[in-house]
Amino acid sequence: MNKDEMKDRTRRFALDVMDLIEQVPSTNKGRILADQLLRSATSVGANYRAACRGRSTAEFVAKLGTVLEEADESAFWLELIDEGGLLDNEQVRSLHKEADEICAMVFTARRTAREK
Repeated sequence: MNKDEMKDRTRRFALDVMDLIEQVPSTNKGRILADQLLRSATSVGANYRAACRGRSTAEFVAKLGTVLEEADESAFWLELIDEGGLLDNEQVRSLHKEADEICAMVFTARRTAREK
């Protein structure tokens, strides 16, 4: 996957999370988890774009580390939404899978960039 395709994929992830959080119940825990998920999911794409603008390999690798952290955090909030009984649907599981796939791709890209 090239950089532009990954930019599109991380943007799509953020947009899909934006759609999902509209379904989360407006309870105290629902609002908190939805807010946390929205922050981390949108940060995935924003930080990936920043990584692509890195001025050096070291900066690129560092920014990819942030992308990895935010994607993993997104997976965590999705797990809590699912396991906490706030939403039980295929969209939550699909987004969790996407967060895991983004983590795997970024981990590999970061390792490859470090080795160069």
